[in-house]
Amino acid sequence: MSIFVIGDLHLSLSVDKPMDIYGGQWLNHVERIKENWIKLIKEKDTVIIPGDISWGLRLEEAMEDLKWIDELPGEKVLFKGNHDLWWNSIGKLNKLFDHLTFVQNTYYETETHRICGSRGWTCPGEVGFTSQDQKIYQRELGRLRLSLEASAKNGEKTKDIIGVLHFPPTNEKLEPSGFTDLFEEFGVKKVVYGHLHGKEAYKNGLQGIKNGIEYILTSCDKLECVPFQLEK
Repeated sequence: MSIFVIGDLHLSLSVDKPMDIYGGQWLNHVERIKENWIKLIKEKDTVIIPGDISWGLRLEEAMEDLKWIDELPGEKVLFKGNHDLWWNSIGKLNKLFDHLTFVQNTYYETETHRICGSRGWTCPGEVGFTSQDQKIYQRELGRLRLSLEASAKNGEKTKDIIGVLHFPPTNEKLEPSGFTDLFEEFGVKKVVYGHLHGKEAYKNGLQGIKNGIEYILTSCDKLECVPFQLEK
């Protein structure tokens, strides 16, 4: 049972939001994701999706996209992105599908790992960071702490923790943040995130090993629509 990850699916099966206007890397991206997914992922595998799942503004508009994901192989673990405006009551969402788990303020446990995270946000030191950004940043730090504390309290301690954010864990200068501090405090081994698109933007995300944690950018275009195998 392996763990895969792919973020920023940006599905729009029931709304008019074509992604190919953003460049050739998004051409036929839905079909490419599905083809690669089916080749790689088995029913007992776990797939982490770190946000920006559907362009739907309301849950009704996102339902076709969520059904599409649900019908693919594997158990899917979903975290909120900044474009997931349809994301509402977590209790309601988690009653909708057999193979989708929406995570907020808690964690998900597989046979081998604990998966913790939050949406994250722009970090202090980023160009244009505002007082409103600071409020949201602090709120997301609180949600990440709740997730990690729940895992520490109730999860199997011998299982390594995978951290998940939608936003990068640092500012564009790759400076430490409250998010990286929390991951280090709780002994997280790997962190996956998305949000960044395009070769120039990829450089603004922390990648590789820092203070014993491996950081991996997993936005769909960065992965060329191929789910990344995080754990075998």
